[in-house]
Amino acid sequence: MSQANTIRFMNAGAPDFGEALNALLRYDTSTSNDVQQAVMEILREVRTHGDQAVVSYTNRFDQLGVADVSALELPRAALQAALDGLPSESRAALECAADRVRSYHQRQVLESWSFTEANGTRLGQKVTPLDRAGLYVPGGKASYPSSVLMNAIPAKVAGVSELIMVTPTPWGERNPLVLAAAAITGVDRVFTIGGAQAVAALAYGTQTIPQVDKIVGPGNAYVAEAKRRVFGTVGIDMVAGPSEVLIISDGTGNPDWVAMDLFAQAEHDEIAQSILLCTSQSFIDAVLASIIKLLPEMQRRDIIAASLANRGALIKVADLDEACAIANHIAPEHLELAIEDAGPWADKIRHAGAIFVGHCSVESLGDYCAGPNHVLPTMRSARFSSPLGVYDFQKRTSIIHMSPLGAAALAPVAATLAYGEGLQAHARSAEYRK
Repeated sequence: MSQANTIRFMNAGAPDFGEALNALLRYDTSTSNDVQQAVMEILREVRTHGDQAVVSYTNRFDQLGVADVSALELPRAALQAALDGLPSESRAALECAADRVRSYHQRQVLESWSFTEANGTRLGQKVTPLDRAGLYVPGGKASYPSSVLMNAIPAKVAGVSELIMVTPTPWGERNPLVLAAAAITGVDRVFTIGGAQAVAALAYGTQTIPQVDKIVGPGNAYVAEAKRRVFGTVGIDMVAGPSEVLIISDGTGNPDWVAMDLFAQAEHDEIAQSILLCTSQSFIDAVLASIIKLLPEMQRRDIIAASLANRGALIKVADLDEACAIANHIAPEHLELAIEDAGPWADKIRHAGAIFVGHCSVESLGDYCAGPNHVLPTMRSARFSSPLGVYDFQKRTSIIHMSPLGAAALAPVAATLAYGEGLQAHARSAEYRK
């Protein structure tokens, strides 16, 4: 690939920069009519026919030949066997990552609380875990054990009673790392099903697969569309867009490191987004040189090149204050502060899924083993949403225990407001307590 079309250059000082930046960030997450129609049919069939539909779609899409859903459930012994069969280095890495993720999320647990007013009225909040959660994990030859860790561990830390994992096994291909991660995290049941049919089974329940309260985990366009459509019947984590990294640089550090950090995001797929904001034109030039030098070494170089050309950018900014302002507008999934003294600049960031502070705080460590969750808001949704965590598997219930004196004191207030809204029964109900 020539230097000219490797990645675009932009200057924050250009008159049309704002418009050009918004065009770069824009991405349409709507699915095609074909995907929508297919998903609606699958959801309807599974909701109506349960196990029979799940088996039919699984045999059709995954090239299996099973007779019933029981053949698609893996016993716990199979999960433990996958863990025991791992090379020692792989098992140690998986256990280390799990321990770090668990340690971080244990600090997120919400507790119930209450307070009592002078008249004896007690108000509070009761925190309870979800009864049952469903975890979707891409399967087959793809290996996403980190997805199991990041979704299953906060659910278990929250106290979810039953965690059901679904993962497709096309042509019977089972991924031992994924199954080992399920064993380490304490997943309760695993079904080898995938696609919209797996989402439907979790959302509606079948004769064999119980209905869950919330579905989490990534998937393809069919899975994302299915999650979107079952929301309301069950909760979902999010409908995620393309993965993103934004790097802010003050021109210090190693340009090879920055180039590789851009690559690490770009290698996900052709629609991933990798952007650099830098105060130094000479460092931008050095990063471009590193991109051109290192790209031929990458196994996924075609994907990386397409991603950088389609949605990547190297942007010159006047100073770090301007970079932080642009970052807050972008609200990226991952934000790396590749700055010599990065700590104070982290305080200026209001909108980001995760902030990686300093040259050594690389996003890839966050993907696997730093500890914080790697399920993060995308497409500027970090302006109003947060990383997946224990709190996504806990719900809060208000507690209102009125004393006779408290009810009598508040009854006129409630009645006045109710009459003002034209709701007589509300007002009379309160007045009875005077």
